[in-house]
Amino acid sequence: MFPTIINTKVQPFIATAYHNGDFVDVSDADLLGKWSVVVFYPADFTFVCPTELGDMADHYAQLQEMGVEVYSVSTDTHFTHKAWHDSSDTIGKIQYPMIGDPTGKISRNFGVMIEEDGLALRGTFVINPEGEIKVAELHDLGIGRSAKELVRKVQAAQYVAEHDGEVCPAAWQPGEATLSPSLDLVGKI
Repeated sequence: MFPTIINTKVQPFIATAYHNGDFVDVSDADLLGKWSVVVFYPADFTFVCPTELGDMADHYAQLQEMGVEVYSVSTDTHFTHKAWHDSSDTIGKIQYPMIGDPTGKISRNFGVMIEEDGLALRGTFVINPEGEIKVAELHDLGIGRSAKELVRKVQAAQYVAEHDGEVCPAAWQPGEATLSPSLDLVGKI
C-alpha cells in the first residue's frame, strides 16, 4: 500500500484525541481545508517517541503560522495520551491533538501498522487542503525524525501547490531558486 499512497485521499476515520486538556473527536473531515501533518509513532511512555513529539511541539507555532495543523497518532488510547501529557514535561508542552488509535484502523489506513506488535511505525504524512497525501515518510522504530526537516518539506509542498509548473530541488529552502521542468533542462542539471 505504501508506494501507492502519494496523491491518494485520506481514508475515512473518526477517533478520540487528547487536545488542550479535553477529549475531542477528530475525523478525516478535520484534515480538509488546510494543510495537515499526521505523525504516527509506536507508543506512549517510550524512548525515541517523546524526543520526536517534543521536537514537533517546539516547531508547532511555526507550522501553525504556515497554516498547518499537526496530529500525532499511536495505537494507545486518548486516556493514555492524557496520562503521558500530565506526567512528562516534554509531552506536557504539546498543544496539537494526540489521537488514540487503539483499534489500529487509522494506522492501517496509512499503511504503518505493525500487525504482530499492534504498534505503528514512525510514519509522517503531509496532506494538502484537498485531503491528498503529498509526502509520506517511514522510519524504523529506532530512528527519530526531525521536525525542522519536516517544516522544509511542508514549505516545499506548499510552494509547489501554489506555483504550477515549478518544482523544488533537493535541500531547497524558501527564497531559493526552483526549477521549471522543460526539454531544455534534460541532461543539463
